[in-house]
Amino acid sequence: MSIDNTQAFLSFTLGGQEYGLDERQVRELCQFDALDRFADGTQVVPGVGRARGVIMPIVDMRAAFAGHPLPYDPNSEVIILTLSHCVMAMVVERVNGVVSLRADQIRAVPCCDGTAPADYLLGLGEVDGRRLILVDIDRLMAIGRHKTDCLV
Repeated sequence: MSIDNTQAFLSFTLGGQEYGLDERQVRELCQFDALDRFADGTQVVPGVGRARGVIMPIVDMRAAFAGHPLPYDPNSEVIILTLSHCVMAMVVERVNGVVSLRADQIRAVPCCDGTAPADYLLGLGEVDGRRLILVDIDRLMAIGRHKTDCLV
């Protein structure tokens, strides 16, 4: 949390749901067309890209959520992230902007079946009638890390 007791999250949309990740991990935002792309991969990790001289894996979170490849639009939005172990590009449906949340606006993730929620879920943020699923992007991207080891 910052000195004014708020934390900033970059809000983005996947599968009709709004998510938030710590905005301090955002290196830059760009359009899919702005990435130099090479090396084909799978539907979720469609290849490797380069932005500003940095080579990084591209993870298509839209395909991960849909379960099948989705067509790329030149305007598809990409969040370039600085993770603890690498730099990575993440394709999302839409970037909504930065949302500042106070601690009292963040609730624990409810458990449906009595088990603990996934360790990459930080909580549910609520502000101005919006609900954001807050994720620890480092932990989320580490789930398939053996498949998406970073090149940087």
